Amino acid sequence: MGASRAELDRILDRLEAAGVENVIALRGDPPRDATHFEPAPDGLAHAVDLVRLIRSRGRRLCVAVAGYPEGHVEAPDLDTDVGFLAEKVAAGADLVITQLFFENRFYFDFVERARARGVKVPIVPGIMPITNLAQIERFTTMCGATIPPALHRVLEWAGDEPERVVQIGIDHATEQCMELLERGAPGIHFYTLNKSRSTYEILRRIRERYPGTGG
Repeated sequence: MGASRAELDRILDRLEAAGVENVIALRGDPPRDATHFEPAPDGLAHAVDLVRLIRSRGRRLCVAVAGYPEGHVEAPDLDTDVGFLAEKVAAGADLVITQLFFENRFYFDFVERARARGVKVPIVPGIMPITNLAQIERFTTMCGATIPPALHRVLEWAGDEPERVVQIGIDHATEQCMELLERGAPGIHFYTLNKSRSTYEILRRIRERYPGTGG
């Protein structure tokens, strides 16, 4: 959100004029050379402020917000972070999309905590198929997620075989998705990083197990 309120209003005007119906309200990360986020002059400090700005214009847009099953890196603890999520939903968010995670227990615990805080909107799990160990190590460090030790060992073992790493990532993400859907997740959000091959294969396997599964 490196923009003023007036600039954000103009951006929202353009989105609505273009027929956009769905947005995700994120504060964004600080610049690479900064240690913490600084809002732009007359800008917004938190994602909840962006949700409020969007909702002050009516309900023309469906607004998603981020949730962090293992806690946001800047939050003192998970309960505090879930409280921030509840504020975003109370401000008018329509659904939650979670940060990536590699152990489903974090998602189910997060949903339970959120429901206990009155969050009733859908909480969609975010899944990132692993395609490169060094890349996913950077991402997890940056966002506060963890890689299970057993999975990390297998990826290290396969590290010099890129195709094997991709297949391990597909296998793990497929099992995650199967369990999530079987236990009531309202859908899956894939972080593809503009590389859709793994996601297509995961979807193919899901449809193979559940032939009636749609697009």
